[in-house]
Amino acid sequence: MSSTHVVRPSYAAVLRIPHARRTFVAALIGRLSYGIAPLSVMLAVTRASGSYAVAGVVMALFSATSVFLSPARAALIDRYGPRRALVPMVAAHTGLLGLLAVLLWRPGAASPLVIAAVSGLAGACTPPLGPTMRAVWGRLAPDRAMMQRAYSLDAVAEELLFVSGPLLVGLLVGFAPPAAGIVVGAALMVVGTAGFVSSPAVRAVPAGGREPGPDAAGRRVLRGLGRPVIAAAAVGLALGVADLLVVAFAEGHGHGAGGAAWVLAALSAGSAVGGLLNGAVEWRASAGARLSVQAAGLGLALCGAGLAQGLGTLAVAVAVAGVFVSPLITTAYLIADETAAPEARVQAGAWVNTAVNAGITGGAAAAGVLVGWLPAGVCFAVTGALMLVTAVAVARGAAREKGYGTSRTPRMTR
Repeated sequence: MSSTHVVRPSYAAVLRIPHARRTFVAALIGRLSYGIAPLSVMLAVTRASGSYAVAGVVMALFSATSVFLSPARAALIDRYGPRRALVPMVAAHTGLLGLLAVLLWRPGAASPLVIAAVSGLAGACTPPLGPTMRAVWGRLAPDRAMMQRAYSLDAVAEELLFVSGPLLVGLLVGFAPPAAGIVVGAALMVVGTAGFVSSPAVRAVPAGGREPGPDAAGRRVLRGLGRPVIAAAAVGLALGVADLLVVAFAEGHGHGAGGAAWVLAALSAGSAVGGLLNGAVEWRASAGARLSVQAAGLGLALCGAGLAQGLGTLAVAVAVAGVFVSPLITTAYLIADETAAPEARVQAGAWVNTAVNAGITGGAAAAGVLVGWLPAGVCFAVTGALMLVTAVAVARGAAREKGYGTSRTPRMTR
């Protein structure tokens, strides 16, 4: 009697997929710009204008146009294909970043209105490299287990980019004006995107073509995205709240910004570990069930953070919370890819990405209000309770879909 030995796909196996390593590295080089350019713009505007208010308005415009127009830019990727859509986006985005660097190189060289206008336009043209790369993973991965590992690897790498980007800016401004960071961010975007679109894996992605109509296209993209988008918005809100609450907690206990940095580092480390573990496990539960459990785990961990009496216990609590962050976002992307129409995968991923970023923005604003009225511990508990409510809503949504028998035909092995 013979037996079949099943080899579990590993992260190394993901990178051994033909063209995967080249495509992924190129996308990461371009995406590193996301961790460098925005911070450099904020520092350069502050230095050039001498006003935090002006810097805040400029960054609000840059972030708002970048985040909320992301699904529209992703629709162009789906319709025309990555090569035809990304190249003009990158040209416009990096050209505007270059112009912004010129305007900000010397203090007082340009009016705040001009700076704000150019910044808003630059954000509007931000290329959606993350959602596009995840759509390419969906084509490269031969099965769901391999794609789960690919998505987890992508999420962890993105987490590290957003940690290392600000560190690189900190090193750069030690010997160059902040506007130089804008130039570096633009250069990384050009180099990374050039390598990305020239990859055989990206060249093979077909254009989706024209949809039957705007209403039909919208329904096809949004159908089934309720659960992942709600969960992504909730985890984004939790992250936005946690960032400010950690700072408030550290200052309230006499530790200052240095102590807060260590706690936030613990959050990122927990997220990276959770992402790697999530991709390494052969899950038997469905993605919908995992999404609910992950949201509940994050909620309980945040409630635990509300009980912390010192910076050490808070660091442990937020590290545990971080373990659920990356898996939750990864699972949301998996569900979005599974439920989206084949020609709308980039848009589906962009909606999840937009929900996370919008949640972070809203969470930071909400925390700014709450922290003035309530102790940090209570704010953590309220945020945790909101995540628990989200877990219940996601679970009900999954049960409703299962009851209706709505499931997508499994993807065939390529």
